[in-house]
This record gives sequence, C-alpha cells and structure tokens, in this order.
Amino acid sequence: MLRIPHEYYWPGDFIIGGLASHLFVALDKEDFKEMLATHQLLNLFVVPKNYQHILALAFAVKEINENPKILPNITLGFHIYDSYFNQRMTYRAALNLPSTLMPNYKCDTQKHLMAVIGGLDFDTSVYLADILGIYKIPQLTYGSFALEYTDESQSTPFYRMVPNEAHQYTGIVELLLHFGWTWVGLLAGDNDSGERFVQTLKPLLSQKGICLAFSEKTLKTTYLTEYYAMYSQWIQIYHVVMESNAKVVVFYGETKSMLGLRAIVALGELENVTKTSVGKVWILTAQLEFTALAYQMSWDMQAFQGSLSFAVHSNVVQGFKAFLQVQNPLEANGNGFVKQFWAQVFLCLFPNSNTEEQTSDTCTGEEKLEDLPSSAFEMIIGGHSYSLYNAVYAIAHALHAMFLSRTKHRAAVEGGMQELLMLQPWQIHPFLRSVSFNNSAGETVSFGENREVQAGFDITNMVTFPNNSFMRVKVGRMDLEAAPGQEFSIDDNRMVPPLSVCNPSCPPGSSKEKKEGEPFCCYNCAPCPQGKISSQKDMDECAACREDHYSNRDKSQCIPKTINFLSFKAPLGISLACFSLFLSFLTLVVQAIFIKHQDTPIVRANNRELTYTLLTSLLLCFLCPLIFLSPPERVSCLLRQMAFGLVFTVTVSCVLAKTITVVLAFVATKPGSRMRKWVGKRLASSIVISCSLIQVGICTVWLGTSPPFPDSDMHSVMREIILGCNEGSVALFYCVLGYMGFLAIISFVVAFFARKLPDSFNEAKFITFSMLLFCSVWISFVPVYLSTKGKYMVAVEIFSILASSAGLLGSIFVPKCYIILLRPDLNSKEFLIKRK
Repeated sequence: MLRIPHEYYWPGDFIIGGLASHLFVALDKEDFKEMLATHQLLNLFVVPKNYQHILALAFAVKEINENPKILPNITLGFHIYDSYFNQRMTYRAALNLPSTLMPNYKCDTQKHLMAVIGGLDFDTSVYLADILGIYKIPQLTYGSFALEYTDESQSTPFYRMVPNEAHQYTGIVELLLHFGWTWVGLLAGDNDSGERFVQTLKPLLSQKGICLAFSEKTLKTTYLTEYYAMYSQWIQIYHVVMESNAKVVVFYGETKSMLGLRAIVALGELENVTKTSVGKVWILTAQLEFTALAYQMSWDMQAFQGSLSFAVHSNVVQGFKAFLQVQNPLEANGNGFVKQFWAQVFLCLFPNSNTEEQTSDTCTGEEKLEDLPSSAFEMIIGGHSYSLYNAVYAIAHALHAMFLSRTKHRAAVEGGMQELLMLQPWQIHPFLRSVSFNNSAGETVSFGENREVQAGFDITNMVTFPNNSFMRVKVGRMDLEAAPGQEFSIDDNRMVPPLSVCNPSCPPGSSKEKKEGEPFCCYNCAPCPQGKISSQKDMDECAACREDHYSNRDKSQCIPKTINFLSFKAPLGISLACFSLFLSFLTLVVQAIFIKHQDTPIVRANNRELTYTLLTSLLLCFLCPLIFLSPPERVSCLLRQMAFGLVFTVTVSCVLAKTITVVLAFVATKPGSRMRKWVGKRLASSIVISCSLIQVGICTVWLGTSPPFPDSDMHSVMREIILGCNEGSVALFYCVLGYMGFLAIISFVVAFFARKLPDSFNEAKFITFSMLLFCSVWISFVPVYLSTKGKYMVAVEIFSILASSAGLLGSIFVPKCYIILLRPDLNSKEFLIKRK
C-alpha cells in the first residue's frame, strides 16, 4: 500500500487530526481500479499560502500545551495529512488518521485521535466525513460552504468554524447596491456548488435591479491532460470577461478555482496584449483567497488591484507572527511539508535532495518567510487559519469540560488518567456542541443552532504593489450578530470604486427608456416632456408638476408659476388705461362743447337730450376698460361684461334713435305726411329704453343661469398663472354681442338709405360710416377673441371697446365740433334754411 509521503506528526496524550489542502497534485487520468503509483505523486505543486493553515494548527497546539489552565497534565498532539486536492488521496489520508484502521497496520504508532479538523473545500470535507462518520469522530471544517449542501442524515454532522456562506448572497447584493453596480459579470465553478450559487444569486440580483452582463463557468479540472486541453476555453473566458463593459465581476469557486483564475488572466494577457484586465473589480467569495502556485508567484498582480473579497472573519493573534518568523526547515521535528514548501518558494534545494538538477541555490534555513511576497505567503493570520486556530481551541475546551465532568479533582490521579485515556471520540460531541470560550484575540467562540460559528465575514480590499505583493485592507463587514438591517457595513473612505453600469446614468431631467432586446439594466435616456421633471438620476418615469408649477429648463425641478393678469401695472395694461382715460377726456371735452353751445342750430337740430345721452354712454364705454383692468374678483367679473353689454346697448340704441329720428324728420316735412306726430323726444326715448330693456333681460338671464366668475388659466403661458374671468355661459355672452350687432346693423341700414337726404346737418352719412366701422371692429373681434388666451383675450376685448367707441365719437361728433369751433359761420339758422 502506498505510504503518503507528506505528513506532520506531533505526539501527545490526545491527538487532533488535520487534513490540509497545501499540495496540488497534477495526476494523469486514473481510476480506483489500479493501485496509485508513488511516481504519480512526484508531480506536486505547493500552494504556498495554504502552508499557513498547517502552522496555525501547530501554533494553537503549542499554545495550549504551554497553558496550565487548559488540560493540565495532559498534552495535545496532532497528525496532519494533505488532501492533494484529490478525491482518492483524501480517502487515503482519512483512512490513515484513526489508529485502529486494521490489525498490525502502523502498530508502532499509538494515536488517541479525538477530533479531526478538515477540510478546506466542501468536496474534501464530504469525502473525509465518509470515513470519520464510521467512527463517529467529530469533524470541524474550516472552509466555508452553504448549510444546505450538507446531508443532515449523516451520523456525524460537521462543526463549522466559519459561517454559512449563504450569508454572502446578501452581502454581495448589498455591496453591489452600495456602489451602484447594476451591470456585473458572474464567473462560477463548473460543479454543483457553482450551479447552486448562480441559481440562488440570479433572482436576488434581479429583484434589486442588478443585471448580469454575462454568466460563465470555469471548467473543472482534475487531471494533468485536462489542463492542456483547456487552454482555448480559458482564452475564450478571458475574452468574454474583458470585452464586456461590465467593470465588476463576481467570482465564485473553491480554493483551486483561484489558481485557474490566475492562469486565465495571465494567459489572456499574453494572448492579446491590447486587452487588459486592469480596471476590473473582482468580487471574490470567502472560499477564495489570493492563492497561487509556487510558479505563479512571479505573475503580475496588477489585474487584481482594487479587488474585493468576502473573507472569513479574522483577528490579530498575539505571538503568531513571531512563531512564523522562527520557522526553520532544518528543524523539521516531524514536519513532512516544510522542505517541499521551502524549496519551491525560495527556489533552493536541500543538500540531500534526490533531484538531479543542482543548479538552484542550496537551502540554508536562514531564509525568512517574511521576505516572501504576499502573493506567496502572508505574515498576518488569514481567515481560514484563524478558523483553524479557533477549532483547535474548541476541541481543547471541549476536552477540558469532558475531563472536569468525569473527575472532581482538576489534577487527575494516575488511575484517573488511565481512565481518561480510554475515552472515545464520540463522547466529546455533547461538550463540543455547548463549548464557549474567549480566544486570545478577545473574541467569543461558540457554536450556534446549526453547529456553525456566527463569526461573519470581513470585506477586504486589495492594494497591489510592483513587487507582486499586496495588502488586504478591511473596508467592511457582514456582522451576523448585528441588529436586523445593519448586518452590512462598509467604509467608503478607504476605496474609490469605478462605475459599473450597462450605460451611463440618466441625469436629472430625463427618465429611463427600455432598449428592445436588452436586459432591464440597459436603457436609453429620454428627456422629460414639458411640465414633467425627474429630480434624481435613473428615474423610471418623469413626475408631473402641479398645475401651479412649471418645470425648469433642465426639467429637474418644479418652480411655482407667477400669478399674472392684465392690470394697470403691466405695460399693455398701462397703455390701454391711458388710451381709455384719454378718450374719456375727449368725450368730456366734446360734451362740454355741446353744453356750452347748446343753443346753436347744429346742437338743437340733432336732439340735444339724445346727444347728451349718447355722449354719456360713450364716456361710460371708455371707462369700461378700467373694470377689465382691475383684479379679476367675483364682483369685477360680474360687472365687466354686464356693464359693457348694457352701456354699449344704450350707445347703439342712441345711434339707432338718431338715425330713425333723421329719417322720420325728413318724411314728416313732406306735405300731408302723417309721420309728423311720431317726430319728437318721446320717440327717441322710447327707442333707447325699449332696446336697452331687451339687453337687460338677456343679462338678467345670464346672471341667473351661468354668471361670469373668477378663473385661472394655468396652461396658456408656461411660467404664469393668468387670472381672469370665465364668462360662464358662452352662448349668452355671444347673445349680448349679437344683440348689439343686430342694433348696429339696423342703424347702418337705416343710415345708409338716409345718407343722401338733403340737409345741412344731416347725420345719416356720419352714422353710416360710424356703424360700418363699429360692425367691422366687432366682426373682426370674434375670430381674434377665440384665437387668443389669457390676458390677451381681455386686451382684445378692451381694444375692441375703445376702437368701436372711438369710431362713434370721431364719426358723429368730430364734424360737429369742427363746425362749432372752426366754422361758426356754418352754425347759423340762415345757413340751415338756405340748405333746405
């Protein structure tokens, strides 16, 4: 039977078994049908960083043996084998650990094995458990793997010195969200663990709005021939990773997977130097330390600058660094690993080496571990080594508790010692379950409900140096004992992360617009439409501003609209008010002229009372715009249209009365005419009153059914709220206008037919022109009024009022004022009789 060439044995009353993963054997393809030849184990590669695991176990045993408070008068020993990252060798080592394996086998070695620590990977731990379960030997694993991976039906469940790796799922998602990384790649091992990791993580990422740019599997390798065949696949994986615009890559795997990743990056950069992995942020799970084979120690580490790793929680162990500094391969003392390790990392040979090549330097033993780059060996205790250290102490404290329960005296008598040495490994289980102690780092170690230590994970950031060394800086923590919602914490000040998104974030003022055929993390940015904003980055939809607000130029915030209405303060309002007052003043001047010259023929011939009424109504017409320019309140809204309608109706009625009076006057002068009795003040007054009463009736109906009311126009002008008056019933508003138009048309028709009647003071021709102007203004008013909004609609109505009123004033009264003031010779009775 093949003797395992590498082991580390330290004698003691009780032995702790250990299964390390320090040596990597590249075997030719083989099966269990043939005996494993010794030469097949000669092609060994050291994983230097994992040598610290072996030293951590030895250091813990040394400390315990030197501590009189733990296991007094009893010594602990250990026996460490290696898994060689190989199933067959793992089983071989597991069979070698118990001393009662078979009769006459290793009879010279008397071992009292009480517990075994191992293995580092899930598969290794399961293979080891297959053997240890037969003897019910406690097994403490120091590698991280998910709870559901284990078979709870096995007789001896694992004691896990690290937390369930399922907690990393939450940590990874929180880490990605914290830095805004929504576009990431995923690499996982091609095995059951890797498949389970991917299937569990994908829905968690999707729920949090994180997309996968790619998802690749790193091929699993077992035999030497497979590595050469995988070259092309490794190059292909490298191109997928490097050509992706995802800056962050989550990498899941076991210890051996990191060796493959180093090879993928190195080969890829040699294959195509135009693409570089520098700038990618690697997020590594707890099983993956920055391990490297001995020949990989010289490879460039810059590709992993800034990488983040979920490492098993660790703390400073006093004395461990000093223990590492005094290691000497020439004083092996049962350490069958040290020479192979020393030769490969320091590139030297021992004098009695069987290797034919003697070109290397001779190993003197004066080489120091602290001189090695950190890619090969670290002087600070790592997460897995810390777990091993705690595992040894857990076994020691459990043994201590078991011994105390079996004797009343701390110092056992000789007979008692013999009895204790007869204890079996399965008897330690109850004490292991309940063990709780404070280690030398001041942290409490105990097992939870699922036989796992609730230590949590450290989040470390890698800082690389040109000499292929690196420093791991703790930047965060997944504390499983923290309050709910506070388990994840990270220090932003210790790192400057890159941006990893499918496309740049949509700035405020735009919203995300889905790209057809792309994951939901990939989108276009669509500017917000008018009246909508997005105040933050990457808004799904733009939010509408309230009606009394408008969006700013950048569409990033809503600004209150300014309240505005056509008032005396606005330039347009000032102009219209001045025009209104000026025309009012002219009307008063005309009225004063007519009153002063009321006894002249031209004034008396045109019905003085009707003329005064017309001038008064025109004055009120010119003053009406002042109501329109006042703040739009309930009273002013009711008054403006009613006053306008009634005053204008009186004005047009007066013009109509004048026209009819002129016609009847000429008809009545004919001999034998019966119309003489209709000519007089009574007829004019009747026309004005009756016509005005009809308008009063229309306005009354308007006020009673749907009166005007104050209203606000928030849409005509983007940045303003235009206050105005809503007309209420639009139909009745146009009825008022229509009735005035009807009176104006009658006046126009009558005046048109009477325009050629002979008389020195015949007003028909002037009334015809004034009514033509009046009708033209209000016919033009309708389409213009309908096509304008807000205060400009009010301005159009004011302008129409002033223009039509000014037309009446100018057409009817300016010629008379001209005669009164400038041609008094024509304002005489003789001239009037002469014209007749």
